Amino acid sequence: MGIFSRLAQLIQSNLNDLISRSEDPEKMLNQIVLDMNNQLVEAKKQVATSIADEKRLAKQLEQETANAQEWERRAMMALRAGNEALAKEALARKREHDEIAATLQDQWTKQKTAVDQLKKALRLLSDKIEEAKRKKNVLIARKKRAEAQKAIQETMSGLRDQSAFETFDRMEQKIDQIEAEAEAQTDIAAEYSGDALASQFKQLESTHGDEEDLVALKRKMGILPPQEEAPAQRVQARVQAPPAAANSDQEELAAALEELDAEHGADEKRKADR
Repeated sequence: MGIFSRLAQLIQSNLNDLISRSEDPEKMLNQIVLDMNNQLVEAKKQVATSIADEKRLAKQLEQETANAQEWERRAMMALRAGNEALAKEALARKREHDEIAATLQDQWTKQKTAVDQLKKALRLLSDKIEEAKRKKNVLIARKKRAEAQKAIQETMSGLRDQSAFETFDRMEQKIDQIEAEAEAQTDIAAEYSGDALASQFKQLESTHGDEEDLVALKRKMGILPPQEEAPAQRVQARVQAPPAAANSDQEELAAALEELDAEHGADEKRKADR
């Protein structure tokens, strides 16, 4: 029974305490389960030996009981033959086998009880080892999760370091400088190559159009007063606006047409008279 008490103490020990003392909890847990399985194998061997002893005692008991019955049969045979002295000797031998059988019966009963207890304890220990295996898997999963959380926290701690953000700022400033230099080189190349005068007028036209659009939007929103008419527009308006002047012009035109028609008719008449 010593193997079972050692196994029980091992299974009931605090695995978390073992983890805290181990440099690698996962390896430690795997080793513990391996040791449990090895000791369980040894326990099974001891139980098997006890079962074999119980079966051996059962056979001896059966044999001694059969011997006692055989000497009893011989005693009865001697009595039938009228030989009481021989019958007494046979009965004496029968008592010897009965005594041995009684002793074997007591030993077998005790061994049978012990074997039943060992089988029960072995099943219990096997269940506890399976439970320990499941707990080992849970603990290993907890360990890996804790390691992942620790790695994340270490990464976050590194990101909280101001030097990392300062590096980003420096890189941004450097890229801004590179972009400004590239734009400056483009401007210089455009200024000293091609038709510089045409480029200036093109830039002036583009900016002038933007300014006119801005002024028109302000006049539409009422921010600026309405635009005054240009002198040429006012002259054209005066020419087109007065209806009386337009009517007199039409009358003069009609009179001129009538005069032309009259002259044309006179010419035709003169030609006809000739």
